[in-house]
Amino acid sequence: MPDSSSQTTVAIAGGGLAGLAAACALSDAGFRVTLFERRPFLGGRASSYEHPGTGEVVDNCQHVLFRCCTNLVAFYQRIGAADRLRWYDDMTFIEPGGRASYMRSSALPAPLNIAPSFLGFPFLAVADKFAIARAIASLVFAPPSDDRRPFLDWARSTGQTDTALRRFWEPILVSALNEDLDRVSVFAAAKVVRDSIKSPAARHMGVPTAPLTEIYNLAGNYVRSRGGDLQFRTSVEAFHPDARGVRLQITGREESFDYLVAALPFDVLDRILPESSESQPLRQQLAQFETSPITGIHLWFDRQISDLDHAVLLDRTVQWMFHKSRILDRFSGFSKMEAPKLSRSGGSYVELVVSSSKSLVEKSRAEIIELALGELREFFPAAREANLVKSIVIKEIKATFSPRPGIEALRPAPQTVWPRVFLAGDWTATGWPATMEGAVRSGYLAADSVLRAAGVSKPSSLVSDLPATGLMRFFG
Repeated sequence: MPDSSSQTTVAIAGGGLAGLAAACALSDAGFRVTLFERRPFLGGRASSYEHPGTGEVVDNCQHVLFRCCTNLVAFYQRIGAADRLRWYDDMTFIEPGGRASYMRSSALPAPLNIAPSFLGFPFLAVADKFAIARAIASLVFAPPSDDRRPFLDWARSTGQTDTALRRFWEPILVSALNEDLDRVSVFAAAKVVRDSIKSPAARHMGVPTAPLTEIYNLAGNYVRSRGGDLQFRTSVEAFHPDARGVRLQITGREESFDYLVAALPFDVLDRILPESSESQPLRQQLAQFETSPITGIHLWFDRQISDLDHAVLLDRTVQWMFHKSRILDRFSGFSKMEAPKLSRSGGSYVELVVSSSKSLVEKSRAEIIELALGELREFFPAAREANLVKSIVIKEIKATFSPRPGIEALRPAPQTVWPRVFLAGDWTATGWPATMEGAVRSGYLAADSVLRAAGVSKPSSLVSDLPATGLMRFFG
């Protein structure tokens, strides 16, 4: 390892995925990285913690990835976390009453590989299926070139039925983009559709089999093993760039670094920008961003309520069910006292997800639990006989930026007006929605910018996109 006194120093503000990706890439390049995180754990909005009321370790919300998320997959491989993912090809859709339909690949070439299961969906009428197929063809063959039109407006212009919107487009796009269809740009929707059908592997869904922070602690270890430093419960309160470096105000003290990567949410970044005219253009950009909430509802039952690992729930407030006691590598989520009893009786720990959960923000915990239980029992009859042992509701009010029409042009590049200050975060200009893949890409883009500024010649940290196969080779 090089002499630390001669190494280029980089401060990274924020220990979420964007900051961790940048830290890993820059550590590999031989830079001395110091990462500052205001919380006592890593992961940002993709993290887990011990809930004070129950003592259980829970994820702040269920996060998944797909094979088309090539940079995120490579990041997991880099930090040694690839074995902490479970991959699925099938996707189950359940109607109130319990009828299930399955989306799975066939031997047909992409994008026709899912056509047989799609055409067999009993919860869509023939007219719905033709409307959806027509819209998908339009998004694939003639993708929109700008992001100024709402998806709902575009969808209605293509003849989408109310059922197609409610039972197909909402489950797919609201979950992927965390925003309502009337506030999603058609540009963002097209990105989701094209990436998910470019090859049969693209839609394989990976679900973490360990608490999220346990996974991202591996990234912290990766940085430390290369001479980096992680400082928790430490906030970057302001930065002052000059020609030679960047001075940081950090929880009552000042430190200097050669470069800064600000891997922070856009509203947090706005609070630490220098009070100067140079900051005004970026402040004006940041003022245009809005957020959208996600709610995770954790429920523990005294018996098994389903033999499914996960499912899409139709026509209700709750959109996804993840059966965590089936997915996790070890039976977890129960206290040591309860675990033996619940293991013997086949207890279930499930997490329910409500994306774009604006309707739940003002509801109390009791109201949300009552709603969730009522809906869950509609989909899974066994839940009607199960006793609820404990429950947790986690509202992530500012979960993601809203991919509303017009926002794509306002997403900033990693470079700033200050030559030694760079930006990262899923809200920056990655070409991806507010996803874990977008966050990792932003971290790598920021790291590459630091390397160029330092005069280091190195291949890009970014991993190539998943190649298109089948008929999709002719359409990008």
